[in-house]
Amino acid sequence: MFDTGRISDELKALKIDLSSLMNTAGEEMLEGSKERADALAEQIKAALAELGETVQEEQEQLQGLVAERPIASLASAFALGVVVGFMLRRH
Repeated sequence: MFDTGRISDELKALKIDLSSLMNTAGEEMLEGSKERADALAEQIKAALAELGETVQEEQEQLQGLVAERPIASLASAFALGVVVGFMLRRH
């Protein structure tokens, strides 16, 4: 009535086809994920480079201000330290 050998062979062939399709889909997803991760890494590197440049510029500007007014800078730092000390003592 039923040709079980033929059905079994067809099921095995379908299993192999399904397995190869799954492997191909998995590889495509992996490649897509790698590409997105690489793009994200490049964006992060660019943002960090820009941040580094900004910090460098701000540091140079601050050094210039301190060099122009060393006594005022020292007094400001002392006052800030006293204020922070009082705030920390309260809590």
